[in-house]
Order: sequence, then structure tokens, then C-alpha cells
Amino acid sequence: MTRALLRRPDPDHIEIAHEGQTFRIAILRRPTARRLTLRVSSATGAVVLTLPTRSSLATAQKFAQSHGGWIATRLAKLPERVPFAVDSVIPLRGVPHRIVPREGRGTAEADPASATLGVPGDPAHMSRRVREFLMREARRDLSHAVAVYAARLGRRPARVTLRDTRSRWGSCTARGELNFSWRLILAPPVVLDYLVAHEMAHLREMNHSPRFWALTHELCPHVDEAERWLKRHGSELHRYG
Repeated sequence: MTRALLRRPDPDHIEIAHEGQTFRIAILRRPTARRLTLRVSSATGAVVLTLPTRSSLATAQKFAQSHGGWIATRLAKLPERVPFAVDSVIPLRGVPHRIVPREGRGTAEADPASATLGVPGDPAHMSRRVREFLMREARRDLSHAVAVYAARLGRRPARVTLRDTRSRWGSCTARGELNFSWRLILAPPVVLDYLVAHEMAHLREMNHSPRFWALTHELCPHVDEAERWLKRHGSELHRYG
């Protein structure tokens, strides 16, 4: 038997201590990895250590410990998380709105005049109600944009699904199914509009060739503006909720 087959299964994580802090580090072993690498997710703050198949857990522990300062620095730079709770300020279509309790029943409602998001019902369910409101608004805006571009392209997606993706804001499958992050409703409208144009263009050009980009620019005049915004602020959208 090979050494890899005799090795005990890896734990799902290890922990290291650094200057009074304890860091939980997920372990990911990949046959294609040539060296040990550490990554801190800007979306979730998760720390992941990737290591080659033949590397020992002791080596991984030592490697992680030697990078305790780097991990601490990266985590300190991440934006503070904002819960869906009373007095939290969250963006809606790029405009900051303060979450406030609202009397009565029904669903959450945004008031553009006061830049507030009124949430009725038991405060214990506020986070869920805010998320449901945002997903409902995202579905409405996305459905409208899809309909506009479908009319221009003469093609419609097989299905449109909302997800809470971490690595992609949108995607198009070979079956013509579109997936979008509901968090796009937090961004300025030009960002959501661009992502829809981008994925709808894939219904005609399932690639990122010059023809695809020419079509995307033809459909959407603010490609560059939206790309710049996502590059600068995209990761911040994951801090809410």
C-alpha cells in the first residue's frame, strides 16, 4: 500500500494560536497541489490551507503556525459583518437604508424618502424577513432585466434561479439556465443590469471570445463601470446578513 492509503483521514480543520488569538483553519488536500498554500476568503473570512497529497498533517500544522501573523493581518482587513438587525444600515440598489421595526403585519417595505427598511413582526424573525424582502426585490429586478434582454436577443433562458453564491455573481449553464446571486440587489442598478446582460449574452455565445464581449457591450453600455464597481466593492456585499 502507498503511504497515502495508510494515512489516517484528515480532520476537517486544525487550529493555531497567535498572540492570544485562535484561528480555525480548514484542511483541503488536493492531488494537483504542488505546495502548501493559505487563503483567506474575503467573502466569509474562512481560512483554508491547501496541501499536496503527500504532505503530512504535522507539516501543515507547522506551516499554518508560521503564518499566524499573515492570517491575523488578512482577517483584520476584512470589512466588519453587518447583521440584518434593528439600526443596521444595508444598501438597497446601492442606496444605504437603515433597518427599523414597523408596526402591523405583512412584509418588509422600503421607504425611499426616509431611506429606511421597515420590518414588521417579531424581532426574532427580522433577519429572515429582511432576507426574504431582498430576495423578492432581486427576483423582480432580475426578471425585468432578463425580459428586456430576451426581447433584444430573441432568446429566453430555460430558467432563472437565485442563489447565495460566493465565487460568481452569475452563471449560464449549457442548458440555458441562468443563476444569479440575490446580493446583486444590494449593488447599484447598473451592476445588476450588466450581470444580466453578460449572462444573457452567453445564450448566444457560450464563451468569452471577442464576439461575446462585443455582444455584451452592444447590449449594455456600462460594462466597464459595472466591472470597476465589482472589482472595488463586490466582496463587501457578502458582509451583510
